[in-house]
Amino acid sequence: MNWRLTLTVVLLLGALISGWSAWRQKDTIVTEDPVDGRTDYLLRDFDIVALDNEGREAFSLQAPQLQQTPGARTLELVTPLFHVPEKEGDGRWEIRSQTGWVSEDNEEVRLRGDVTADSPEGASRPTRMRTESMNVFPQRNQATSEALVDVEQPGSTMQGTGMRADLDSGRIELLSKVKFRNEPNSRR
Repeated sequence: MNWRLTLTVVLLLGALISGWSAWRQKDTIVTEDPVDGRTDYLLRDFDIVALDNEGREAFSLQAPQLQQTPGARTLELVTPLFHVPEKEGDGRWEIRSQTGWVSEDNEEVRLRGDVTADSPEGASRPTRMRTESMNVFPQRNQATSEALVDVEQPGSTMQGTGMRADLDSGRIELLSKVKFRNEPNSRR
C-alpha cells in the first residue's frame, strides 16, 4: 500500500471522528443563564439605615462594598462599620470588622476578622470588645461570640472564650476560660 494513500485514509478517519465527536457533544453542552451566579446589585462607598419591623432604626452601616448574595436576599460586606443604637437613649455602639453578612430580615449580622465593638460615647463605663468572630442581633441589641474575646474597660481587662452581651445595659458575660486583670490606674 502506498504511504500517501495510508496517510490520506488516516487523516480522513481522524477528521471524520473529530467531526462526529464535536457534533455529538454539542447537545450535551449546557449553557448557563448569564444571570446565574451574579449578584442582583452591588453598592460601593455607601451609607445605609436598616429599619426594624416597627420602622425604627435597627442599625446603620457604612462600607466600601456591599453585594446581595446570588440566589438569596442576604448581604455580603467588605470592611463594614455598623452603628447599633441603644433602645433607650441616643448612644450608638460602633462595631467594625473585615467582613460581614446580614440576614434577609436584618435580624442577624455575622462579623468576621478583626472585630472591634466600642460602647456608645459618653457611656458610664466605656467598653471595647475585640474578637475574630461576632454575631450581632440588632433588633434585640445583643451580641454573641464563640471565639476568644478581649473586653477592655477603664482599669480592667477580661479575656474569655465565648461571649454574650446585652448592648443596652452593657452587660457582657464571658462563657469559659475567663482571665481577669485589674489595673485601677490605667485608661482604655
